[in-house]
Amino acid sequence: QVQLVESGGGLVQAGGSLRLSCAASGRIFSIDTLGWFRQVPGKQRELVAKVTSGGISNYADSVKGRFTISRDNAKNTVYLQMNSLKPENTAVYYCNAARTYIYTDADLPGRVPNDYWGQGSQVTVSS
Repeated sequence: QVQLVESGGGLVQAGGSLRLSCAASGRIFSIDTLGWFRQVPGKQRELVAKVTSGGISNYADSVKGRFTISRDNAKNTVYLQMNSLKPENTAVYYCNAARTYIYTDADLPGRVPNDYWGQGSQVTVSS
């Protein structure tokens, strides 16, 4: 299977910056899209940003111009640089690997992709 390990969350004052990292490991053949989602209590998980293996990125309107997503395909790692943080950015941030193909026991790429999630990383922005 695939494991996603996140790091970089924490407490920061409004206007500050944080950088989240997420490393995917396992018998990975390819990952189509890596992304970050966030969730606050009582609300649905929402997309923050995502980036394809070809480098095409999308952002939630609320973070455009302040957050930057990037990925290192060789390391199966995705990053989220968050600048000019606001209290409303406080949430648990989850890494997502969408349409991930893993190797079979025969060391061949599997035919059916799956999605995987990280354990979540708390980001708290104080006012």
